[in-house]
Amino acid sequence: MYICFTKRKRLKNIKNLLNGFLSRAGSYIFLATIIARVSNFLVHLIVLYFIPKDRLGIVIYAYSFIAFLLPISGLGIQQSLVRYGARLSSDKEKKELFKYVLKKGLQLNLLFVFLLIPFAYLYPFKFETARFYFLILTLSLIPHFLLLLIEIYFRLFYKNKIYAKLEISYSIVFLVLTVISTYFFREKGYVFAIIISPLLIFSYYFFRFVKLEQTKIIKPSFVNWSFWKYGFFAGLSYVATVFLFEIDKILIGNLLQNPTKVTIYGYVALIPMSLLFLPRILMTADFVYVTENITDKKYILNYIKTYISIFSFISLGILLVNGIFSKYILFFLFGEAFTNYTSTFIVLTFGVTGILILRGLFGNLLSAIGKAELNFVIALIAIVINIFSNYYFIPKFGILGAAITSAILMWFTGILSCLLFFIYYRKMLKEKSTFTS
Repeated sequence: MYICFTKRKRLKNIKNLLNGFLSRAGSYIFLATIIARVSNFLVHLIVLYFIPKDRLGIVIYAYSFIAFLLPISGLGIQQSLVRYGARLSSDKEKKELFKYVLKKGLQLNLLFVFLLIPFAYLYPFKFETARFYFLILTLSLIPHFLLLLIEIYFRLFYKNKIYAKLEISYSIVFLVLTVISTYFFREKGYVFAIIISPLLIFSYYFFRFVKLEQTKIIKPSFVNWSFWKYGFFAGLSYVATVFLFEIDKILIGNLLQNPTKVTIYGYVALIPMSLLFLPRILMTADFVYVTENITDKKYILNYIKTYISIFSFISLGILLVNGIFSKYILFFLFGEAFTNYTSTFIVLTFGVTGILILRGLFGNLLSAIGKAELNFVIALIAIVINIFSNYYFIPKFGILGAAITSAILMWFTGILSCLLFFIYYRKMLKEKSTFTS
């Protein structure tokens, strides 16, 4: 009888979580994310078809450095906008904060681009044209920052339907531009599409939907060292997941010195890594609401239990499908040459489940309680382990070695973020209880 009661309660919690997700226009976000994933996948197929593997591998290698930097462009000030904006009560205050973040973020991104120019000439790139593509791709930091900023703006005002339309628009524009530009200009056209697409979408949605008063931009009173520290470390928390994949491609390029291997690893990992959209959908819709209710212990614990139940079930299904049909999936999507890398595919799938079940949830919860710096600690530990492990595993096992390292670290960072969240969440509740009493 107790078991039946527990099952009913669990089902009720799942229903409540899904109802809350849907009430915040989660279905629109889900649809937009699916379209974005499909579109992104088609982009990868198109560039693989139009661009030779060795030349594409050099672009992927160069862009890996930029992808690693994207979450901390503007020193992560956009992440501070999410958390601090969610805690503001009036629309006017939120808009004033948005204007301040937009101004400071643009200034910092321009500075970032200029600082990367000397880095491009100091870093020993392994391929002759990689430096050229790196320099061009640094320009993508600004439009991608602007796109992320306007997405956050719509989330803060619970305009998730507009946010979803923006995501769909960006996916379609990026796909169309990629088809046209790569057909005529190959890898240079692909680089062009990466830079221009977010700029076009930001421009349209900013001037169409964002209504800001033409007043002097004033620094909000709560913007202090803690505000900047939170944003920077929250940005690094996103780096943790991105880094685990992007550093693999950089080290494969450096250690194996074979751009074709970089391309193969990128495409074999494409399916498992694409699955990360699943927790992202939920947290995109729920993060602002969860942050507002973070001190409600009962709500947070129920949210955690329900989330883990849902994603454990999903992860089991993903492991079974990718494990049994790995060879057929790789053959159907990318061709026979990729079927020799089923072990890499399965290992990465296993690693991704660690993010689905743990890291995707507890990384966001650490940010919600204002402990984004702990995500930095986790990222730093993962970076050190990743580099040392890959210097052993890649020469010994090739790209499978990179997959093994990433899979282990995906689970390791998930478990560590879970433990740290509960330690500091209890401490936060205790301090709040002491203060109120």
